[in-house]
Amino acid sequence: MNILRIIIFLFIFSNVYAQGYTSFFTGNSTDAITNPEFGICLMGGSTENDEAMQWFLNLADGGDILVLRASGTDGYNDYMYNAPGVNVNSVETIRIDQSSGATSPYVLQKISQAEAIWFAGGDQADYVNFFKDNAVENLLNQHINIKQYPIGGISAGMAIMGEYYFDALNGTITSAEALSNPFDNRISLGTSDFLDAPFLENTITDTHYDNPNREGRHMTFLARLQALDGERIYGIGIDEFTSVCIDKDGIANIYGEFPNFNDFAYFIQVNCLDNMTPENLSANQNLDWNLNQQAVKAYKVPGVPGGTNQFDLTTWKNGIGGEWQNWWIDQGSFLSQISTPVNCDTFSTQDFDAVDVFVYPNPTEDIVHIQSEAELEKIEIFDIKGKKIEVIYTPFTNRSFKMNAYQKGIYLLKIFSDTQTQTVKLIKK
Repeated sequence: MNILRIIIFLFIFSNVYAQGYTSFFTGNSTDAITNPEFGICLMGGSTENDEAMQWFLNLADGGDILVLRASGTDGYNDYMYNAPGVNVNSVETIRIDQSSGATSPYVLQKISQAEAIWFAGGDQADYVNFFKDNAVENLLNQHINIKQYPIGGISAGMAIMGEYYFDALNGTITSAEALSNPFDNRISLGTSDFLDAPFLENTITDTHYDNPNREGRHMTFLARLQALDGERIYGIGIDEFTSVCIDKDGIANIYGEFPNFNDFAYFIQVNCLDNMTPENLSANQNLDWNLNQQAVKAYKVPGVPGGTNQFDLTTWKNGIGGEWQNWWIDQGSFLSQISTPVNCDTFSTQDFDAVDVFVYPNPTEDIVHIQSEAELEKIEIFDIKGKKIEVIYTPFTNRSFKMNAYQKGIYLLKIFSDTQTQTVKLIKK
């Protein structure tokens, strides 16, 4: 009898291991069809903020919640299913242990059917290894950009949400280590090749911001990316017990328990300067990114009950309840001080001297209008993955064109004029 039990156990274990995933299910097994609302929820990495989680779950409109993770068990199931003030049809946690699990037909079906998707904590290297460059990545981007359904994550799950991301494929790194050698092998950064989340373009997130302090390594990430692309790079850093919830209009509400606890979120950006390049960005040398003590602008905002403090991710200028700071690196040391708000109006490069192009309505359901003082030559339309879909040559009627035949999602309009080229993001509802 004991031998038979062992054989049965080994048979079950080998089958579970071979499929590469384990499912934990709570709720109604009949798939719900609801009308979710888009949103992004980012949590700093310790325990979940209940108010922020309720905000996220309510976006699913009573639908099915899918939790993806690479370790752990079913801790989210009862927590989400029984969240006060929330009604969901089901919560399913799928733990993916190896690459084969990510491409399982069952897993792909569940991703495609979910009204909301949540990434648990763990090791973001697992998510990069299991979910990137395969059918999972495509379904996740469809969930975000085509369906415009809610998505979120905590710790490692938050770390993968930006256009740029620290993939941890070579292990983690401290601020002191990153600042002393900006090209340490452990600073492995993904660039524009995984998730395409609205309002997180040119942005890299970092978690557990207060334990240990991660401003220094986050600044190092920004310095590397700015030197790579020559563009202004943005970052969102969140303390362990703080959450940032970004609604469909790009307004981020910050949840936490300030003033009882020091719960903060940081919205950081390379400053608008004629020269944004670090003074010294070299291997095996201290990072030096001073620029007259104003290399980076940061908006430090406390997370409070109710999430009433805010930051506008459509402009990266306007906030409620926080303070502006200057951040800089002096010979490998991170420094900061209270300062004035970011001001890009006097930025002298072509990007800010360019003739304004106004595209409206945005989001749109049908007709798109373009307003500009420049003489327009043509418009190229790309999908979010960079594939060119259509070219429209001018003149066109009243500088307008139709998008009613396009699927819902995010598109890039590359607008050519007689003096310049500008790219505008457009959301098709």
